Amino acid sequence: MAEKAPIILFAFNRPEHTRRTLYALKQNYLADSSLLFIYIDGPKADFTEEQIQRINAVKEVAKEEQWCSEVKIIESKANKGLAVSIMEGVTEVVNKFGTVIVLEDDLVSDKWFLKFMNDALTVYENENEVVCVTGYIYPVDKLLPNNFLLKGADCWGWATWKRGWDIFENDGNKLLTELETKNLTSDFDFYGSYPYVQMLKDQIAKKNNSWAIFWYASAYLKNKYTLYPGHSLIHNIGFDGSGIHSGTSIDFDVKLLDKELRVEKLDIEENKEAKKIIAEYFRKIRQNPRTVFFKKIISRLRQFLGSSALNCLSLLKTLIRTW
Repeated sequence: MAEKAPIILFAFNRPEHTRRTLYALKQNYLADSSLLFIYIDGPKADFTEEQIQRINAVKEVAKEEQWCSEVKIIESKANKGLAVSIMEGVTEVVNKFGTVIVLEDDLVSDKWFLKFMNDALTVYENENEVVCVTGYIYPVDKLLPNNFLLKGADCWGWATWKRGWDIFENDGNKLLTELETKNLTSDFDFYGSYPYVQMLKDQIAKKNNSWAIFWYASAYLKNKYTLYPGHSLIHNIGFDGSGIHSGTSIDFDVKLLDKELRVEKLDIEENKEAKKIIAEYFRKIRQNPRTVFFKKIISRLRQFLGSSALNCLSLLKTLIRTW
């Protein structure tokens, strides 16, 4: 892979989140030699003038600086939704360039993120069993290896090749049937620790609009792997109640590594110990009284303060994190 992989940023109606994401991206080693596509979704038919102005503000943020070597902005006139935007945008770019790095408007990257992505895309270019590279890892309690492989695919700051994206299946019923027929649901749910199967069922029932659950299931069922970093190169700032899909949480906050993490050539097999550590973390956060308390407080804030409750979240998250 001679050229740097193109980057896609998917944005919508959060100008400050988008600015933070773009500013962090600009600080990345390799940003000044990378091509960036910014896809900005359009308004829904019933949007208010205030909501439309927030989308327009995102468009202005996209034009504020030369965030990468070259920046192309693609604006949708109508609202596609995140799932359709990502499926169409990734397909368009990866089919043209062969590789792609994908960000959303609430993913702040470490300055070595692009280096890790591009190195991994090169090292594993001819390893057909590896279809995804991710820059995020959960703030687990135990030490993880610097690099490791897990079955499936991931979605917070990730990269793939055309051969990887070609296996993407968006027929949820087909994916669910195969998981159940092959008795894979417990393993798919990280030994029953996280409700990924339920997420898939909810997608089928149109209770959520997750493209990512399709991506995970598609790779998992093909026995394909994702390369993970042992230390996170991505921090998700979207769990502040501002997003449509992410809700509120302090469970996924991480401290970025802030130094180069080298890509290692691994044997192509799932790291079962790493999976067990992540499963333990999933069980912990689902039982964490701080999480329950935090969600109750946010619910009350929204009840009494409405949209202005978001202004309290940054301080509240700091207080809960130190509790």
